Amino acid sequence: QVQLVESGGGLAQPGGSLGLSCAASGFTFSISAMSWYRQAPGRERELVASISASGISTNYADSVKGRFTISRDNAKKSVYLQMNSLKPEDTAVYYCNRGYWRPEIDYWGQGTQVTVSS
Repeated sequence: QVQLVESGGGLAQPGGSLGLSCAASGFTFSISAMSWYRQAPGRERELVASISASGISTNYADSVKGRFTISRDNAKKSVYLQMNSLKPEDTAVYYCNRGYWRPEIDYWGQGTQVTVSS
């Protein structure tokens, strides 16, 4: 069955960095676009970044453009999110899912909590 396991979250100071990982299984990862989403308390889940199956194309929310970088390793069936210059408003639970513009899998992993605070 499909599994999406996010990791790497934690506490960071404003201006700091964190790197997230998502290990996927249960579908053909190498032909699947992948995305990162986040959900802050009291807010809807939002798309943060996407990457095509080949890794050539990427897309970012305006709020993270220039600060976050999405990447993937098809051999490891993993997608990554490098987050730099973190801001308190980046605080949220971060999830990965298949797809480029919208989530294609109804199942969501447990997510990984990112907290940006001094």
